[in-house]
Amino acid sequence: MVANNNVGMELAPEQRDEILNILRERFEKNMHRHEGIEWNQVRAKLDVNREKLWSLHEMERTGGEPDVVDFDQDSGVYIFYDCSKESPKGRRSICYDREALESRKKHKPENSAIDMATDMGIEMLKEEQYRALQQLESVDNKTSSWVQTPSDIRERGGALFCDRRFGHVFVYHNGADSYYGVRGFRGSLRV
Repeated sequence: MVANNNVGMELAPEQRDEILNILRERFEKNMHRHEGIEWNQVRAKLDVNREKLWSLHEMERTGGEPDVVDFDQDSGVYIFYDCSKESPKGRRSICYDREALESRKKHKPENSAIDMATDMGIEMLKEEQYRALQQLESVDNKTSSWVQTPSDIRERGGALFCDRRFGHVFVYHNGADSYYGVRGFRGSLRV
């Protein structure tokens, strides 16, 4: 990989080919996520936004299984979400943000959700986005995912996470410094 001014990394040609093949195969197997969208149009956008491919590669590398879930007609942007069945395995056991990480005196996790998302060049899902993903298919039946937390909750030390249990999507709160082996985060990327 080579340094890039945008996200920080650019994929080598063989890595680009590999992630494009993975994305195309996933796109074709999951047409219910993006009805009316054609792969060739998505591919054309990716070809001119190579820094976004690096972010998609990171989403894939950490277990997110990114896929196109929407197209913003006004901006001409394709929207990818992590569509893995459970919260991405390579992004679990993390607290919510840097402040929460630094506040822990013992048993600090290795990272925080906000820092990881920033490093990957993606955004954590908002509650509405999480619910939209759950409309496409059932995810997080055994795990949970941090979601962007309103500032008034965060200022009081809390953070929000979501999961699906008993056929329903639940939003919960926890201390932002908490972390669990089954809680990670899902991201989005606009291309």
